Amino acid sequence: MEKTATLNLRINQDVKHNAEAVLSALGLSMTAAITIYLKQIALKGAIPFELSLSKGPNHLNTDLMSADDVRSFLDKGIDDIENGHAMPAREFFANFRRQHAND
Repeated sequence: MEKTATLNLRINQDVKHNAEAVLSALGLSMTAAITIYLKQIALKGAIPFELSLSKGPNHLNTDLMSADDVRSFLDKGIDDIENGHAMPAREFFANFRRQHAND
């Protein structure tokens, strides 16, 4: 099949690097992997894997909480911030990525 179309993407450098490492171990190029992905979309008429929102624990689902439960939950969060038991999101996620880099 002749390749005549060009696809230009901007993607996070770490995501690209990690994907390339996996693809290399599988003996696939990025082009081959994306071609496989696009062919599966065309074949199935859908994304070739399930897309869904992860469900958090019920105790964090505000749809299942009373107004008083929500207020209590928010008050605890505010108390944690005021008492120094919190950190900036950027710092939290950087720590999380470091801890789970090899998962």
